[in-house]
Amino acid sequence: MPKPRSKRQAIREERKKKRQQDDVARTESNREAKRRRRNEDGDDAEADGQTAAFDDGHEQSQTPGGLLQTEREFFGMLSEQEQEYFRSVDEQLDIDNFPSQEERQLFLSSVFAEAQGKELKLACSQSCSRLMERLILMSNTRQKKQLFEQFGGHFLNLVQHRFASHCCETLFLQSAPIVTRELAGDRDDAPAEEDGPDEKPLPFMEELFLLTLDEFEGRLNFLLTDRFASHTLRVLLVILSGRPLDQAQTKSLIHSKKKEKISAPWKFGGETEADSQLRAVPNSFNLATKKIINDSVAGLSPTELRVLATHPTGNPVLQLLLELDIAINSKSADESGEMTLLWHLLPGAPASLKDATTPASDFVNSMLYDTIGSRLLETLIVHCPGKVFKVLYKQIFEPRIHSFLRNDTASYPAIRVLNRLSKEDLVAAVKQTIPEFGKLVSLSRFNVIKALLERCQARQAYDEVKALTKGLVDECGDDAKSLVPRLCLAPLSKEDGDKQQQDSLAKNRSALISHGSHLVTAMLAIPESPRKAVQASISALSEEQVLELATSSAPTSHVIVDALSTPSPNKAFHKALVASLRPHIMELANSDHGNKIISAIVSVPSRSEGISLPFHIKESIMTELGQHEQELRDSFIGRRIWRTWKGDLWRNRRVEWIAWAKEVDSVPEPTVIPTRQQQPKPGTWTQKSKSNGFQHDNPNSIKVDARKWAGKESNNSRDRGIKGMT
Repeated sequence: MPKPRSKRQAIREERKKKRQQDDVARTESNREAKRRRRNEDGDDAEADGQTAAFDDGHEQSQTPGGLLQTEREFFGMLSEQEQEYFRSVDEQLDIDNFPSQEERQLFLSSVFAEAQGKELKLACSQSCSRLMERLILMSNTRQKKQLFEQFGGHFLNLVQHRFASHCCETLFLQSAPIVTRELAGDRDDAPAEEDGPDEKPLPFMEELFLLTLDEFEGRLNFLLTDRFASHTLRVLLVILSGRPLDQAQTKSLIHSKKKEKISAPWKFGGETEADSQLRAVPNSFNLATKKIINDSVAGLSPTELRVLATHPTGNPVLQLLLELDIAINSKSADESGEMTLLWHLLPGAPASLKDATTPASDFVNSMLYDTIGSRLLETLIVHCPGKVFKVLYKQIFEPRIHSFLRNDTASYPAIRVLNRLSKEDLVAAVKQTIPEFGKLVSLSRFNVIKALLERCQARQAYDEVKALTKGLVDECGDDAKSLVPRLCLAPLSKEDGDKQQQDSLAKNRSALISHGSHLVTAMLAIPESPRKAVQASISALSEEQVLELATSSAPTSHVIVDALSTPSPNKAFHKALVASLRPHIMELANSDHGNKIISAIVSVPSRSEGISLPFHIKESIMTELGQHEQELRDSFIGRRIWRTWKGDLWRNRRVEWIAWAKEVDSVPEPTVIPTRQQQPKPGTWTQKSKSNGFQHDNPNSIKVDARKWAGKESNNSRDRGIKGMT
């Protein structure tokens, strides 16, 4: 809840409001005076489409629509009473103390009725724009379309506004599924009963999106590099292309890392699986996407396009445009006569890439070592046609692949190249890299080593996997025991320096540990030599080092979690690893990262091929957790661990907890086919123990009664498994 406003704060806000009104009035009067002077002096610059001069000496070009890029519409400010009302609405939505969904809808309808005519003020208000986003999340189809109509004609200014641009993004994203539903003939925007009989029918959502795009026509060049409008433009491109809206890759593409997550107590229609799948879009959206791509690069010279590729704001939009351009024009991509964005970046490709002096080769070489431009080059490498990639690799990357992999910036496009190589080309690249493998380790290019190992395993180049593993172990200290400490436990720097330098070193150390941990996790997933090397190194760690791995960061804790779930030829590996953590159970349970390990221990089977953990160790851990039950219940992390270990079941029905916790090998299916009455439903476990009526939720559990373990007297795993079933 917001803090109550003091009298002094109210006075300050009143003065601030008065100053803003004075500034607006002064600006309007200056504009009127300039217009009168231009008319009196007969200045025909405006009629001839020339540039308009300002008092500060800067000149700014005028857009075809006659609107200067620096001009912004002012929609007014909310009064004090209106701000207080909408603040109370926000508080009521936070509390969500409504008896039914009907009451919620009635309340929301009353809020929209009160906000009618004030939508633009709300969207541009610093204090109320978040409320507008929440209202959009909760609104129905008809209310969203009405907001489109209220924002219509002002979208060009709204998408460039600091606060209103977020409202536009939310409105577009929440309206995208409506286009798919209406395309299938499902419309749910009929007038409500309280609406008047003369209420006009609303247009299709497809038409509203196309009308919005019409407002941006001729102005895309400066919207690409606008601080706020570029994000909204990305959202529109994702919607027009039909890409999934709820994937992590899509969210990182359209939102910045500082994007504030706006939540709502409920959403109209709720979350659907369609948000994470490809959406059906009308053909007009594909045509609109092509027009946006053509208009964005139309009139741009090669130099201007290269500047845009290295622009911090324009580069992400250009990445998305390039990806969509290749996807839409994939059928005609072989014909270089059609000047799409790909051919603007690489004119004359693939033939021009064979000459190092052509603009296409010069563009690739200049983007390789640019921290921003290399991201566009990654997109180009991933999505370009096969015949372009082959020439690109043979002429530019193959001769210097080992050099690119060492470089801090060029290594990322080089990794993308490795992902598309055939087995023969990949083996050749590894042979070039192994003689200089020590430089990769000394420069901490762990992401490069990870990519090499994963691609060799995927291409079944097993000899290269062994060679890479041997080279990594040798460079880390001639012994597998030093592998994990070198990759995941980088020593702290003791160099003196100012605070800013220390923060930079700490951030760099965190990134190195993250990359090293990801490399170790990838090696655990690769059988034979990589997995054995990591497991041997983990077995040699001291108790303090294991605890540091478990609690220092999320990537290092995942190393322990994956080690617990990975088979090992050493039968004592998992037991020794848990024994190192056993004295620090409560410290791990209260740790932000270590609690994942406590939850993973209970999933380790007691007897299984390659993975086993004696049951008495689990029982001792549960006993210690039970002694600190209240401490665990007092925290969110502790409650999650208590639920994972089924603490209430352990405290109240100990025998049933043992039946759940003690696991064996997967029970083989009996040879006798059960009758219709005996056949359980697929994916369910419905059989119950005769002694206590406990319903198993673990198909690998041993049947336990009050007197003895079922099947314990037989050493045959098949017999033991069948006897354990009732």
